[in-house]
Amino acid sequence: MKTLITGGTIVTASDNYKADVLVDGEKIAMIGKDLKAAGAKRINATGKYVIPGGIDVHTHMELPFGGTFASDDFETGTRAAAFGGTTTIVDFAVQGMGEPLEKARDAWLKKARGKAVIDYGLHMIVRDVSDKVLREMETMVKEGVSSFKLFMAYPGVFMVDDASIFKALVRAAEIGGLICMHAENGGVIDVLVKRALAKKNTAPKWHALTRPPEAEGEATGRAFRLAEMAGGVPLYIVHLSATNALEQVRLFRDRGLPAYAETCPQYLFLSVDNYDEPGFDGAKYVMSPPLREKWHQDELWKGLARNDLQVISTDHCPFCMKEGFQGQPKQKELGIGDFSKIPNGAPGVETRMYLTYDGGVVQNRITLNRWVDLTSTTPAKLMGMFPKKGTIAVGSDADIVVWDPRATHTISAKTHHMRVDYNPYEGRKVKGKPVVVMSRGEVIVDKDKFLGRKGRGRFIKRGSPILQT
Repeated sequence: MKTLITGGTIVTASDNYKADVLVDGEKIAMIGKDLKAAGAKRINATGKYVIPGGIDVHTHMELPFGGTFASDDFETGTRAAAFGGTTTIVDFAVQGMGEPLEKARDAWLKKARGKAVIDYGLHMIVRDVSDKVLREMETMVKEGVSSFKLFMAYPGVFMVDDASIFKALVRAAEIGGLICMHAENGGVIDVLVKRALAKKNTAPKWHALTRPPEAEGEATGRAFRLAEMAGGVPLYIVHLSATNALEQVRLFRDRGLPAYAETCPQYLFLSVDNYDEPGFDGAKYVMSPPLREKWHQDELWKGLARNDLQVISTDHCPFCMKEGFQGQPKQKELGIGDFSKIPNGAPGVETRMYLTYDGGVVQNRITLNRWVDLTSTTPAKLMGMFPKKGTIAVGSDADIVVWDPRATHTISAKTHHMRVDYNPYEGRKVKGKPVVVMSRGEVIVDKDKFLGRKGRGRFIKRGSPILQT
């Protein structure tokens, strides 16, 4: 099956140019002017951008959390991703305490296989850094799970101590893996939560007030110092939300260390003010790290423009507000009367590309090429998928989005495809929209029609990170 995309402007992380793209089977076969291909299906991209499919390297489909689970599974979540112009995700498998990493990997592959409509990779959340697990990490890297997430938060659930972090950093560097760090000072946060509840402060906004930006900044700095002590090994900070943490990334990058970080749209467009919405509505925004004061947003945008931050992901982890939505159990409402029991997470896999194009490119905060770099190319490089994914090049997978820069629409829970009963950006008008989405040469979204099929997505065996300055 051949497809010829004609008349568009190809946009990569480094170039913009007018050319046609010939897709043959699953790969990009040719790029050039006035290409001819007898019998090929044609897609007219005149007046539109032809970009590599978005890559979201931080999602949590069907994640067990606090007595419930994220409301999107690999079918609904990847379908929503495709409608938003994202053609690859990297989700997180969770190691059970004392369990082999292979068991966690296989459990998540079972969740994804037969469901995912786009390609997917896996990170491994490591809760128990034993000598046995350190040995198993090498097997995981060889089998394509080349990144490992550690937590400095959630004592008794996910949090590991500094010695474990140090050992894992050393080991990851030895085997060509990458440590991804949730950097918040979990011990201090636990004390602040207990104090707030003792004073009967139970509303959703106390989630943010008990997780101050200083707790994120301290943990981020400590994590990079541990990486430095481990021999200057690479470290990737997930979902960075605050200037306090950004300053630490910048400090270590300026010293020439392989320090990397992602931020997410919620930290670029929402703020602590959202927690003051009436009734229990502030629970929509309970995520970790929490939303910050508005002034942090400008600093994060500057960090994206200057390459202090390298990736925009989502931390997509939706929980419904109302029990029973599409058969979902009680989720956010578990925390009525106790903010610490509100499941942490929000939807975002579908809206990432819209929001960052509109708020970044249209508002002149980042260039068009930088947008592609942040949402596709650098995620592919750092997570060991480039150049198979993340660019428009001959031989790369034909994960291609035809993007209409003039199309406008209004974000709403009534029209989104995520399996959740609210949208954090409800009513926001955005400019720019994908009109055709291809995954490995197959058109899976055409305007507002889904043409893909459940289970067509493949597991991506990822390699070592391609490190950049």
